Amino acid sequence: MKTIDIAMIGVSAALYAIVGVLTNMGIVSPVVGVVKFWPAVIVPGIFAVLFGPWVGGTSAAIGIFVSDMVQPGHGIALLSITVGCTSNFAGFYLIGLISRRNMKWRNLLVLLIVGSVALTGMIGYLFVIESISMEVVALFLGVLLACVAIVVGFGLWKPEWKNYGLASVVGLFVGSAIIGFGLWGYSQILPLPLTGFERNAPFYAIFLWFVWTFATEIPFLVTIVPPVVKICYKAFPSLAPKPEK
Repeated sequence: MKTIDIAMIGVSAALYAIVGVLTNMGIVSPVVGVVKFWPAVIVPGIFAVLFGPWVGGTSAAIGIFVSDMVQPGHGIALLSITVGCTSNFAGFYLIGLISRRNMKWRNLLVLLIVGSVALTGMIGYLFVIESISMEVVALFLGVLLACVAIVVGFGLWKPEWKNYGLASVVGLFVGSAIIGFGLWGYSQILPLPLTGFERNAPFYAIFLWFVWTFATEIPFLVTIVPPVVKICYKAFPSLAPKPEK
């Protein structure tokens, strides 16, 4: 790892923690709690695209740990390390990795369809067991369809961002899954903060955490990160990816 990468890990981690504390507004996922409203994902998203997977993943893991440990974070180091750090590292590592690959449209569309079907199935399951209302279903599905449209539309308009669109969906999908299963598993052993049940969360809570995390964070990743990165490329041309031979 280069010196510049180590420096950028520190900068990204600090910004991630600070922006996260300032922008979460005290909002947590309904019913199951714990997971905060987190537009700060744009910070490691930008650094992952600019400097690669290790910078994005490592800085996200460090930044989320710091934000969890300071007010108004939950302050439980074990929970942050086992769930917060692992999900953030995996998600933003994948964003940095996939965004630098040359993906075909076929692969992009297949993954978008599979992800959309899986997320729609989770939303439908939560509605069937009466954990969410029809209004919440409509909201989540609206966000999902809008994000898919943005990824495809932006990829057609600006082909150089096609890979990032796929990267943001895959990275956040994996990160959200780790959060959902991780929090459920943690609750079977130790109490969770900011929840209505604390211990032994029901299995359907996995899907609530997953849907909340994905639906509230993907809009920021697909709408804010690309234009900011483009500005950075213009200001620092050396950061722009080299054309493939």
